Amino acid sequence: MLEHVPEWLGHALRGIRAGMEKVAIADLGAPAGFARLDLTSPAFADGARLPERFTADGAGVSPPLGWRDPPPGTASLALLVEDADSPTPQPLVHAVIWGLPAQAGSLAEGAIVADGAGEGARDVGRNSYRREGWLPPDPPTGHGEHRYVFQLFAVDGEARDPGGDPGRTALLDAIRGHVVGAGLLIGTYARAERATVGPVGATAAI
Repeated sequence: MLEHVPEWLGHALRGIRAGMEKVAIADLGAPAGFARLDLTSPAFADGARLPERFTADGAGVSPPLGWRDPPPGTASLALLVEDADSPTPQPLVHAVIWGLPAQAGSLAEGAIVADGAGEGARDVGRNSYRREGWLPPDPPTGHGEHRYVFQLFAVDGEARDPGGDPGRTALLDAIRGHVVGAGLLIGTYARAERATVGPVGATAAI
């Protein structure tokens, strides 16, 4: 994957990034008209470095997440994780989940795995490699810090079903106009570069 990109090429591509303005929460119009969801992780603080365990340099499992108090009118929740700094025209998608129960409250470490196209109450969709499950962060060496944007959307009961194996486009088409709340959490990661670590449990303002 991208860990095999030579360091000289990573440095050359440092100025090429998808951009925060292209992540889903910006595309859907947040924060205008959305109630706030507090999205946190016991493993990293908002804006702080992702532990290697959750990346391609470690076990590559998905991190634990928690939230509370979905706004009135929430029928279900959807999660989308994107790399805002991927050297691509659009952010790289690391996870898609549809149909999380409104009162679930959390996702355990390692919970984002292939589910066989929609088994159970929730559906784990396709990442940018067209596979179900968690795509572990693996930014090119020398490209600098990448921001991994965890976006949780509270969705009303009128949203369409995005299908049994949705990707980013199918998910956004299904929930557009039906989002009643949103939460944002950013974890960072860079290869062979120092990154700051902040207090666990901090949340982002949207």
